[in-house]
Amino acid sequence: MRNYSIALIPGDGIGVDVIREGKKVIDTVCELDGGVSIQYQKFNWSCEYYLKHGTMMPEDGLEILKNFDSIYLGAVGYPGVPDHISLWGLLLPIRRQFQQYINIRPVKLLRGIQSPLANRGVEDLDFIVIRENNEGEYSSIGGRMYEGTNMDMAIQNSVFTKHGVERVLRYAFELANKQGKRKQLTAATKSNGINHTMPFWDEYVCKINKEYPEVSTDIVHIDALCAYFVTRPDTFDVVVASNLFGDILTDLGAAIVGGLGIAPSANINPEKKFPSMFEPVHGSAPDIAGKGIANPTAAIWCASMMLEHLGETKLARAIMVVLEDVLAEGAVVTPDLGGKATTEEFGDEVCKRLKERYK
Repeated sequence: MRNYSIALIPGDGIGVDVIREGKKVIDTVCELDGGVSIQYQKFNWSCEYYLKHGTMMPEDGLEILKNFDSIYLGAVGYPGVPDHISLWGLLLPIRRQFQQYINIRPVKLLRGIQSPLANRGVEDLDFIVIRENNEGEYSSIGGRMYEGTNMDMAIQNSVFTKHGVERVLRYAFELANKQGKRKQLTAATKSNGINHTMPFWDEYVCKINKEYPEVSTDIVHIDALCAYFVTRPDTFDVVVASNLFGDILTDLGAAIVGGLGIAPSANINPEKKFPSMFEPVHGSAPDIAGKGIANPTAAIWCASMMLEHLGETKLARAIMVVLEDVLAEGAVVTPDLGGKATTEEFGDEVCKRLKERYK
């Protein structure tokens, strides 16, 4: 029996709704396989927790989490709690303290989902964006001076280190080399306008490329790259970007394959020294929380990615096949996809199809 421990952090709003369905799918596929046992521990760390305790998680929260195999996170955010508090109080400390320096965002059009791009199908939209997840433009170095005066000012420093840049680039090159359809890597830059960090980034792209001569490599300015995501998405294989540029590209990537509501993400510590974290990228959407209309596709997709990371490739792939079957048939889908199914009914349908598949 293969045993895993997972920390459940449903968070706020629809995070609670969709993580419930994702867990249900995990439990179903593991039970059907018979060789996997998962122990969960649920944590109510959220904006509601913050309003009661003045912090997004306990002081020893990271110490509590560090021994789990994975973290399954819903969404955080709620009116009355500023976004910088919810983000810097929970999500970013987990990403950084656990060295989850790789953010994986598949840009893949699932069967049954229609892209907003005209005449684009599943064969055109299938690539991966690797985002540097720990430093870059989102470094917490800088500050404010002279607040409330005519000299009010803010400074935010970007931090690009040899260590940080090399490890994300090497991961992306390795992925392109081993799993890429074309063995092609595209690196985002803006070295014509940002004259220190971006040439530094480009220099290391070229340096690491020498270790992978079989990988075709392009360095493309971020503004042009955004345009290419729309005009020629079928030309990409693996895209790698710094923290800010990766954030922008992945949201654009989600938009062209159906929207943030169905997009998954993985925050990976490749060495597995610390747990990795898997989360849908949609927000907490408190206006529809508890109404049973949230689409759990992203959470279920994240569940598949989590099992893949744990080495349960067979189970991960089974989830994705069944998920796409349900979406493609369109009979039991949520209102955002033109259906009438509830969040729970969608999850139940995926579980039902998994049971049929394993007969």
